[in-house]
This record gives sequence, C-alpha cells and structure tokens, in this order.
Amino acid sequence: MAEMIINDIPIYPGDSKLIRLNVSRLPSGTQIDIPIHVFRAQEPGPVLLLMAGMHGDEVNGIELIRRMIRRNLLHPLKGTVLAIPILNIYGFLNFSREVPDGKDVNRSFPGNAKGSLASRVAARFTKEVLPLIDYGIDFHTGGASKSNFPQIRCRLEDGESDALAKAFGAPFVLNSNYRPGSLRKEASNLGKTIIVYETGESLRFDEQGIIMAMEGTQRVMHHLGMADKSVPASQPPLICHHTTWIRAPRAGLFRSFVKNGQEVSRGQQIGAVSDPYGGATHPITTPVAGHVVGLNHMPVVNQGDAILHIGY
Repeated sequence: MAEMIINDIPIYPGDSKLIRLNVSRLPSGTQIDIPIHVFRAQEPGPVLLLMAGMHGDEVNGIELIRRMIRRNLLHPLKGTVLAIPILNIYGFLNFSREVPDGKDVNRSFPGNAKGSLASRVAARFTKEVLPLIDYGIDFHTGGASKSNFPQIRCRLEDGESDALAKAFGAPFVLNSNYRPGSLRKEASNLGKTIIVYETGESLRFDEQGIIMAMEGTQRVMHHLGMADKSVPASQPPLICHHTTWIRAPRAGLFRSFVKNGQEVSRGQQIGAVSDPYGGATHPITTPVAGHVVGLNHMPVVNQGDAILHIGY
C-alpha cells in the first residue's frame, strides 16, 4: 500500500511518524490519545502490529515496546511496523485492568462508537488500525497476583498463527481458542493473524520475560522478511495442546512446592493449603502431567481460587 492513513494523517513509504489517535477525554476535559508509532520502509511488505497495555496494569509489554523503540529495533527492511505501547490509557493511569466503567476492552471488540467506554476504545481501534495490519503480537501478563511463565497463546490449527508462534520462540506455546469480543477473534474475522505473548504478573517487571519478548519479536520480524537478523531461540518451544487450572480445594494459606516453568508428574503434590489458625493442612496434587505455565503468588486463597496453571 503506497499510502497509509491513520486519524486522517497520511504515512508514506520511508516515513516514521508518531500519530496520536484521540479516543475521548477525562471529566476534567483532558484529552485521551493513544500514541501510535509508525515505521515504514521504502520497500512494500507486511504490516506488523505490536501492541501492549490492552489491560492498563500489564506493564511488561509496555516496557518491551518502549525499549525496542528507544533502541531503534522497529525500523523494518520492508513493510510497516505499528507500535502501540499503551492501548488502554485509562487503565494505565489508574493502575487498573479495566477502563473506568469496569469493562474489559479485550471483551469489547469490534466495539461500538456509541457504546460503553471500553466499546468506544475498541471501536476506534477496529476502525483506524485493525484494517491496516496483516499480523500482530498482543503483549499481556498474568492478572492480579498470577504470574505467567513466558508463553505464546494462539490457535494451533491456524497455520499462520502456528508459524508465527514457532518463529517467536517462547518457551511454551499454548493452544488457545478465540474468546468472544477479543481482539484475536475480531482480527480473525477480518482475515488478520494475531498471537498473544504472556509473561509475569501485573504491575511488576519480569526482566527475563521482557528480554525473551524483545528477541522473539525480532525473530518474528526476521521470519516475515522485515529484519535481516535475529537471535536464535535457545530451544524449540514446548507445545501444549491443552491446559487446566488447579483450584484451591478450600480457603486458607497457600504454599506452592513447585516453580513456574517446572515439569510436574501426575499425582505429584504441588502445594498445600493450611488453616491460618494452626489447624489442618491439606495437600494439593495435580491430576495431569505437564508443565507449570502459571502460578498464583497470593498466599491467602478462597475456595475455588485458581492457584496453578498446567500445560500439557
């Protein structure tokens, strides 16, 4: 495409621009804009979206895109990179996953320009950005006190998603079907391919996961012919066709006996929940063999709380 237009601003081959896409304003009157960095090569090629901050408290993706911008790692040999460090400005300002109306932007696609605040953010993105892209990486972290081991989530039966996931080279690839209202689902409806990278937990930097993501992004760019070199992955990713959450059988104090990323065997004791007043301790075992891909670091749990995510 010779000319690309975002927010009525043309971006031509060879351009590097910062576009500020207005979505709304605060009650104080302050305008809320989504900054979009656009890096276009002279040579035509794919359009790759790199996006973080869909949930405003998930800072790992924000930091890794920031680093890649500052280190000039997103100027492609061909095609275009669209880099959005923070989509949900509201959540970022309020250390929150959601927008102020309590809704999740990632359950609001394709959005409605006259709907809720989350729906309006989704609609603006769907109209202005989504039609332009071919591929995308959406960066996330675990929610609340749950920490995810570095992993790609995609629909393995989708050949392009599978290829991008393997090119990224995260330690784990999890088969993940589309959720209604999600960005991945809407992108699929439009014939676009977006994979999700998860690492760490909200409001905390996961340095190992950030570095892996930067290297993985460069591998994807190399795979798409947008970069001339990349750092090879240390080993092929482990493919998990299924996952299951182990939940607290009762309320109490949770102690984990395993670490994130660790391999576990069926029937292995992976932790315990204890009565805080010195009463009984109840062991927790895993019903499947696999690897720990997510771990709850909150010691105080209620019955039914998700405490361990197993990929197998």
